[in-house]
Amino acid sequence: MGFCRFRFIVMRTRDNAASQSRRNMKSISKTLTSPVEKATAIRVSIVEDDVPAREILVGWLARAEGFEFVSQHGSAEEGLKELPGQKPDVVLMDIKLPGLNGVECVRQLKPSLPQTQFVMHTVYEDSIHIFNALQAGATGYLLKQSAHDELLAALRYVHAGGSPMTSYIARRVAQCFPNPPARTGAEDELSPREREVLEMLARGFLYKEIAEALNISIRTVDTYIRRIYEKLHVRSRAQAVAKYVTFPFADSRTAAPR
Repeated sequence: MGFCRFRFIVMRTRDNAASQSRRNMKSISKTLTSPVEKATAIRVSIVEDDVPAREILVGWLARAEGFEFVSQHGSAEEGLKELPGQKPDVVLMDIKLPGLNGVECVRQLKPSLPQTQFVMHTVYEDSIHIFNALQAGATGYLLKQSAHDELLAALRYVHAGGSPMTSYIARRVAQCFPNPPARTGAEDELSPREREVLEMLARGFLYKEIAEALNISIRTVDTYIRRIYEKLHVRSRAQAVAKYVTFPFADSRTAAPR
């Protein structure tokens, strides 16, 4: 039951996210041209050992409206040393790196960069790599054949509070959880409002949409989500959703916010 419910949530989340992302991207693209938005452009760093591939990504980000290219790193070790001081909004992380791999790099960086979103950018499509990346704290998982516009839209989406991944990857994520994790009692520690926010996260709502639906600020939503992560002992949206499907209150989901 847990697996089926999780699979439904993942696919529903992907479908909701795709349509919501298209609407949100139109709104974002309109506002990013203002001076205020330029001052708050999405700050992106890249960890990629393939020099030609890295140069292409750097070129895309340097020319893209609403983005600020922060830094590029050819190894996990270099990223571990420099990224904590740079504090980018989003890190595009390769998995297969010389020495320490990208998954372990994310695992080590996440505690010192809790507000930074990590998006894995890789050729790997197998469940083991996907599962390990999400467990390490990655927020999204994109394949390297993603087109220019698709990649930039994904970076905007993750910065807005979403979890970008292709439909194929979303199906693979569902397969990462063939059996529901054991109940730990952590759900009893969540307040009613935290449960409501967690449910909306699981259903694919962005931070902004949660704030509007609950009539609270985005900063308050962020505070709720940090508390949820702490109480559930998780570091990413995917991990929180994986635990959510085992909770008793997940069987009686409330109506979708309007």
